Parts: sequence; structure tokens; C-alpha cells
Amino acid sequence: MKTTHIWLSILEGCLLAALGLHILNSAGLLISGTAGVSFLLLQFVDLTFGQLFFLLNIPFYILAWQSLGWRFTLRTFLSVSLLSAISELLRLYVHIDMNPILSATFGGMLVGFGLIILFRHNASLGGLNILAVYLERKFNIHASKTTLVADLMVIAGAFSVLDGRGLAFSFLAFLVLSSIIGRYHKPVERVVNTIPQEV
Repeated sequence: MKTTHIWLSILEGCLLAALGLHILNSAGLLISGTAGVSFLLLQFVDLTFGQLFFLLNIPFYILAWQSLGWRFTLRTFLSVSLLSAISELLRLYVHIDMNPILSATFGGMLVGFGLIILFRHNASLGGLNILAVYLERKFNIHASKTTLVADLMVIAGAFSVLDGRGLAFSFLAFLVLSSIIGRYHKPVERVVNTIPQEV
């Protein structure tokens, strides 16, 4: 696989994930992992989602560098930077008013497929995605299981900022995301020949 194809795929994955997150954010809904934590913390800090998402990911690069290699770390850093930048552009120029059921469904699907593209090209969106890839490679724990646990933790934190309706729709988004990753993501052992070696 050529380097340009790798980075084009990573860009596409970031675009899908950023759009999904923007849909969810516009509806006041949460998603799992570092993105979900970012949404929760937005209630207490004077930062945008893109800024906070970028900052929260910084500590996880140490784990990635030490355990998953510099290629994965570099691609993840650039993916997080891309998603943060795209999120800022969407916040400024794209306004979405969608039924919350559709927001949860489409948002969860877009984030899920964006993550799959990144996973298949030896990248992630940082944070708990790094942990998911690490646990999958080291202990053969499927990434969908880690994301589901992260979902439940974010939901627990969401009780302080969302009403019952928001929690229910957020949980729908979590289920859609986890289902997409569980059905379509192939662990690294099965796709070892497709993981790019170039940067």
C-alpha cells in the first residue's frame, strides 16, 4: 500500500469520526472514550471540543510510543490533530439540527466506521483507543470490549450533566458504535499483512 493511500485513508477516517462527533455534540449527546470525557468536561472549562480533545490525548502518547511503536504513535498524533482541526471547522461552519434518535444512530455509525478505518491503517484517535489497541495486541482482548467498558464509564459520569432522555439517546449511540466495531473490526492478528510499514 502506497504512503499516499495510507494518509488518504487516515484523512477519510478522521472526517467520518469528526462528522459523527459533531452530529452527537449538536444534539447534546455523548460518545465513548476520550471524546465522551471531552464532552463532559466542556461543562466545566472554557475550551472548545477540539482543543480539549487534543490536550486530553497528550498523556496517552507515552503508552503508545513505549508499547505500540513510533509509527502507530505518529499516525495517532496526526489523526488526533486532524480530528481536532476538522472539529473546529465543523463547529464554525456546519450547523446540524437533527432528531436525537437519528443523531445517535448516524453519529455512532460515523464514529465507528471512522475508527475502523484508522485501526486498519495502524492508527487511532488516541486516548482510550490507544488502550483498546494495546489490550488487543498484548492480551487479545477485542477492541469492542474495551470501548464498551469505556462507554459505561462515560455514562456513569454523564448522570451529572444529562437528563434521562439525553442518557438514553447517548446509550443508543454507544451501542451503535460498539456494534459497528464488534462486527467490522478485524483484530491485528488477522490483518497483519495489511498493516502498512511505511510512513
